[in-house]
Amino acid sequence: MRIVIFGAGLIGGQLRDRLRDEGHDVVALGREAGIDTTTGEGIAAAVAGADVVVDLTNSPSWADDDVLAFFRDSTRHLLTAEAEAGVGHHVILSIVGADRLTDAGYMRAKLAQEEGVLGGPVPFTIVRSTQFFEFVGGIADAGTDGDTVRATPAHLQPIASADVVRRLAEIVTGPPVKGTVEIAGPEPLGIDELVRRWFAATGDRRTVTPDATAGYFGAVLDDAALTPTPGADVWLAPTTYDAWLAARD
Repeated sequence: MRIVIFGAGLIGGQLRDRLRDEGHDVVALGREAGIDTTTGEGIAAAVAGADVVVDLTNSPSWADDDVLAFFRDSTRHLLTAEAEAGVGHHVILSIVGADRLTDAGYMRAKLAQEEGVLGGPVPFTIVRSTQFFEFVGGIADAGTDGDTVRATPAHLQPIASADVVRRLAEIVTGPPVKGTVEIAGPEPLGIDELVRRWFAATGDRRTVTPDATAGYFGAVLDDAALTPTPGADVWLAPTTYDAWLAARD
């Protein structure tokens, strides 16, 4: 199977390697490949002969207008080129709870990406994932003031990136769902607790202060905002946060 991945970062690189190990013909294209998804430059040549395209791109700017334009334009150009090339499956990675946090510009942009795929000409699967364990350090930094981190006790149900890749590989090599699937880690944990355990594992001496108003990248959370949707047939990953922390290099 010929698979083209747009985005060669944390997920894209791992997905490329896993799919290659399974015997597929795979390329993961980052910005250095000279492709501009926002203008369409280079996309047609990249998707020629592809059976599946996986969109793991991300905007270089998270300003509300910039990120919205990025996902709208990139999705339109990718789908147009894929339809012309006869690509049979378009897969995107979105965010569990994006539709519940529309106060956040990034979430609105991801919803716009989903809408473009839903209304597009290529059979698709939208994969909504919870946040990655690898993001906890960045969450802590975003809430830091001096030696104190203000973090909400509202729950995430985060997932190891390796588990995301494991499930994505199954979806990418399967038939289009023509709908949305959710994936999540095995346990809900408060963000303050996630940061506290991260600090214990890394030796960070900052203090964590629970603060329900601290929010998450501009959005105020409750326990349901970024956890699996009730009634969704969610795939639960096997790796716990503590096991992931213990296994870190």
